[in-house]
Amino acid sequence: MAYCSIEAAKNAGVTGTDAEVTAWITAAQEAIERYTQQVFEPTDLVVVADVGADGLVILPRRVRSVTSVMPVLEPDDGTSLPASSYRVTSSRVLGQVDAVHLAWGGYDDLVVGAESYNGGWLGLWERWGAEQVKVVGSFGYDTVPLLVGQACALLAAHLQAQAQPSDADAAADPGLQVDDEGNNVAIEDDDGPDDAPSSPTSSTGSTQVDALLTGYLNHGHSLLGGV
Repeated sequence: MAYCSIEAAKNAGVTGTDAEVTAWITAAQEAIERYTQQVFEPTDLVVVADVGADGLVILPRRVRSVTSVMPVLEPDDGTSLPASSYRVTSSRVLGQVDAVHLAWGGYDDLVVGAESYNGGWLGLWERWGAEQVKVVGSFGYDTVPLLVGQACALLAAHLQAQAQPSDADAAADPGLQVDDEGNNVAIEDDDGPDDAPSSPTSSTGSTQVDALLTGYLNHGHSLLGGV
């Protein structure tokens, strides 16, 4: 599912066949995710996050549901924790944060190592010595927010325009070779260092798009991987 429709992207100024427009939408979507550090559609992910004070684990994405939580151990991950050993909150609920709350004060006499006489969940966790958990679940928004959809269409047009230098640009820079449609077809041999910013980025490249996405910026710094 794309963050905006082909029609919306064309209305914003993207030109070409439907396949070409879709490619620019995909590029814009990837740039938006790098900039915001969020996903805006339901996405299955594996998130690794730090265990904070009192067993609070702040998740770096908007959580929809969690299927498993396990301590990150060396060399292998620990076994999945029973659902009774944690609870999940989501920013989908006003006033809540995206987090897993480990049951430091609880116990389960049916789980080896977490019995009431053995220190409960906290005692088990301290014996593991794990500082992080791996959380498997579904993250993102149920539907793409309106402003994100608008930003995607505008950014797709912006990226296409940036990739198509004008005739004036070509005349000013003899290194540019432009075809009949205005596309830069020159192949440059550049062995110098790559100055491109690493992910996350400080901007999408468009101040207008940045402004639309301000309310969706995620400043968390946890590891993320797809499932």
